[in-house]
Amino acid sequence: MTEETIRYTADIVLISDGHVLLIERGWDPHQGAWALPGGHVDVGETSLQAAVRELFEETGIPVTAGDLRQAGVHDAPGRDPRGRYVTVAYTATLPERLAPRAGTDATAARWWPLSALPELAFDHGAIIAAVTRG
Repeated sequence: MTEETIRYTADIVLISDGHVLLIERGWDPHQGAWALPGGHVDVGETSLQAAVRELFEETGIPVTAGDLRQAGVHDAPGRDPRGRYVTVAYTATLPERLAPRAGTDATAARWWPLSALPELAFDHGAIIAAVTRG
């Protein structure tokens, strides 16, 4: 049996008025591509805490843990070219679209209409589809 390193991440599907918040990635893999806000779960942190932190760091939009609900776990082999990544997806709906500001590893952050999404990095299109059809 071959052993593999598994990395743990959290992604956030933030929806408002028929739009989803995306970030433009600042580095590889998929540098310049649009993706969900999210990132690695730090030592001593839950995936829910990481989701709240990553959303704020990458977009400047604050939410509380109570605002988010778990929307699934995505763990397909090959979903990330860097190796095996398991992500817990969270979702929330805001009553109005707050203006995002790009931060940390995002070069841009903006709201995209769910009906006109750009090509997305990783399996983020499938994550959004799972959230919006549910």
